[in-house]
Amino acid sequence: MLVKDWMTKDPVTITDETSMMKAIHLMKERRFRRLPVVHEGRLVGMVTDRDLKEASPSKATTLDVHELYYLLGELQIKEIMSRNPLSVSPDDTVEHAAQLMLEKTISGLPVVDAGGRLAGIITQSDVFKAFIHITGISQGGVQFALRLEDKPGVIKEVVDLLREKGARFVSLLTSYATTREGFRDVYLRVKNLTPEAAQAAQTELASRYDLLYMIPEEGKV
Repeated sequence: MLVKDWMTKDPVTITDETSMMKAIHLMKERRFRRLPVVHEGRLVGMVTDRDLKEASPSKATTLDVHELYYLLGELQIKEIMSRNPLSVSPDDTVEHAAQLMLEKTISGLPVVDAGGRLAGIITQSDVFKAFIHITGISQGGVQFALRLEDKPGVIKEVVDLLREKGARFVSLLTSYATTREGFRDVYLRVKNLTPEAAQAAQTELASRYDLLYMIPEEGKV
């Protein structure tokens, strides 16, 4: 899955000369947590709601309301934005973007093309949508989870067994994160299994492999 297929295209932006006041109003109005900052179409920075809060005068300020509004109106975004922000390209994978967000503890990344121009923005919500899509959960079906030996041919055996029961595959995911060395956890989502066929598959899989669980299709228990 590529970033360009899941990012928000043509995101709302501000320039480096936008006033802090305008940026605050825009974020509140659109309920944004971050805004890309561009100069002549090229990304030059990012400003977040946290940046704006830290740059705002505290409640203990001695400024009166007119002075406060004047200060916020004069202060430009280029004075508080994060310069040269971490970014991804449209042809990077969503997985890579998700890894960067997790490692850097950020909730969104600007997407920049080869010419340095802003092409979009990808957020945690976009990553969640991609994750939901790849698992196939929105299509329903039965999910089987197994702990299998990490050797050639084992997954094919499971796939062949389910196909013999009439299953049509929606998704197949594997992970090494929660199992011991020499094994991997495999998650299969299938459709077109009758409750009887699903139960038969569960029994046969449990007799031959380490079946972690089976989640039947909703309404077909």
